[in-house]
Amino acid sequence: MCFFGKVDMDNYIVLDLEWNQSPNGREHSNKDLPFEIIEIGAIKLNSRLETVDEFHRVIKPTVYKKIHFKVHEVVQIGIWELKKKGVPFVDAINDFFEFCEMDNKQKKKILCTWGNLDLVELQRNMKFYNVENKFEYPFFYYDLQKLFNIKFPNAQQERIPLERAVNMLNIEVKRPFHHAFDDACYTVKVMQRMDFFSVSEYYSLDYYRVPRNADEEIYLHFSGYSKFVSTLFDTKEEAISDKHNSDLICDRCNRMLKKKIRWFSTNQRNYYCIGICPEHGYVKGKIRVRKSDDKYYVIKTTKVVDAAVFEEVREKYEESRKKRLIKSKRKSLNNLGDI
Repeated sequence: MCFFGKVDMDNYIVLDLEWNQSPNGREHSNKDLPFEIIEIGAIKLNSRLETVDEFHRVIKPTVYKKIHFKVHEVVQIGIWELKKKGVPFVDAINDFFEFCEMDNKQKKKILCTWGNLDLVELQRNMKFYNVENKFEYPFFYYDLQKLFNIKFPNAQQERIPLERAVNMLNIEVKRPFHHAFDDACYTVKVMQRMDFFSVSEYYSLDYYRVPRNADEEIYLHFSGYSKFVSTLFDTKEEAISDKHNSDLICDRCNRMLKKKIRWFSTNQRNYYCIGICPEHGYVKGKIRVRKSDDKYYVIKTTKVVDAAVFEEVREKYEESRKKRLIKSKRKSLNNLGDI
């Protein structure tokens, strides 16, 4: 079991990456490195969110020797510039680890990114180049895009682009967007202006490395919901049917709950259920099934909800049940037709 308590961080490392992909389409992509990092930008902040150091490296490409046209449209960087100014990825990442003071265990630090993709691609590039993964496990970080949405909820757009967040907070635009270091600078400004500490309890968990056994399974508790990350299973069916994964526990009192609506799915990826806590009322469970190295694991969240949410889930369940009945009848008719 792994728990993450709230601590005072000495350093925040605000990170941004740019990456390239196969210029000839996905079918010509390297399966071990679909996205090759071409730029790393980072800014180190102290506990008061003041800048104390900066980091920037351009990476010399070795896998994709041309820039994908969509990447070029966004980042406005040419292959000649990467070859001329770039350094090998291994040198760049080792410099980055030194910048982060990864070997200094006395100094706490936590990475911050805009979105949840940069750290996945960074670790994928590290694995491709056989670089030791020095990030702690479990690997917790701050997804500032998620925190921004918590602070400024937007029903029309759950994931606010960085440029829009900058405009919403009336931050002066002096640099171009879509360059790693410049975007890191803007992310810092958003972090400083959005009242970060009021939402800092909502840290994120990186899923590039997942639990390999029951002892590594992860339990997290936040204000308003709890999260559980399971170990790996050979099949999706095994992951879903495992009793430990399917148990529903109240996120406020840890009571094992009887399910009023049993687990069901509308798309075979997300599963829902509703339980009744005698003290806290309706509790909603949600399971997301994810894949890692040809095995499966689940991310289960539980939270106390009101009657309106219960009705929404109940309606989804009824729709799902009707679809299953229709599918079953069609299958029976097809079987009769084969006789």
